[in-house]
Amino acid sequence: MAFHSSQRIAELAVDAGAKKATMHPFHALLLGFLGGAFISFGFLLDIRVIANLPQQWGSFSSLLGGAVFPVGLMLIIIAGGELLTGNMMALPMAVLAKRATLAQLGKNWLLVLISNFIGAIFVAYFFGHIVGLTETGPFLTKTVAIAEAKIDETFMKTLISAIGCNWLVCLGVWLAYGADDIGGKILAIWFPIMAFVAIGFQHVVANMFVIPAAIFAGEVTWADYLSNFIPVVIGNAIGGGVFVALIYWTVHKDSLQASSKARSTIKKAS
Repeated sequence: MAFHSSQRIAELAVDAGAKKATMHPFHALLLGFLGGAFISFGFLLDIRVIANLPQQWGSFSSLLGGAVFPVGLMLIIIAGGELLTGNMMALPMAVLAKRATLAQLGKNWLLVLISNFIGAIFVAYFFGHIVGLTETGPFLTKTVAIAEAKIDETFMKTLISAIGCNWLVCLGVWLAYGADDIGGKILAIWFPIMAFVAIGFQHVVANMFVIPAAIFAGEVTWADYLSNFIPVVIGNAIGGGVFVALIYWTVHKDSLQASSKARSTIKKAS
């Protein structure tokens, strides 16, 4: 079979969440740094591709930017990395299946949040600011325009936008679990991530790159970033934890609970 059923994907998501819950903290920090950097590379590529496009192209430039941005999640899923938004789906699945605890969920989310931020800031500062990839000509204009559009939204609009974002991002991760080969994973990731970027939804880790990039350019402030961060992280958690994890858990819980009982029986017998 070229892809797994939704029920099998749910089982794989639970397994992934359980592994993340018990990951060594130092490994979580290292992989989280990579995750933040990889998403930032995707956003940097987006900016470098679309900043010089003619204004007459309109929303087609958003489609082109969305077409290249998914490289970040491809690197995370295939090469290896930890991403807070994806973990907002996988860890709740493991908790609901009683393969992880709320304490483990909180610890993982905190470690990955911190390390994603460090990775994103690293790319924004060294490649965006020091090298100047987000601070020259149209690239600065585009970076600032994107950052200002994100921080100018109201709390509620930002939160709802963040829900839509991580609904799509976690579906990209969900679909990637459904493919066993690299080509299948790339296609599974590309469409949902392209969609969230082209729509303009708010992603907490992507914002860790673009808003600080504008801050390093002296155009916005850290207070602006904080006012954006809070509703985005809440909305992303709802998008991944409720609209993906909880819904699919509710649909597949009988088979997942049976699988969990069988696993416990095998462990006791061994």
